[in-house]
Amino acid sequence: MTTFREILTTARRAEATILQDAAGVAAIAVMLVVGLHLPALI
Repeated sequence: MTTFREILTTARRAEATILQDAAGVAAIAVMLVVGLHLPALI
């Protein structure tokens, strides 16, 4: 139960930056997809 509480505590502390983190992950995913498809476009 202690591990679960630590995870919840960490999630509560990170609430303010969740949207920024999600935007960063989305940007990296887009760059990866574009980078992988770029050779086919050239």
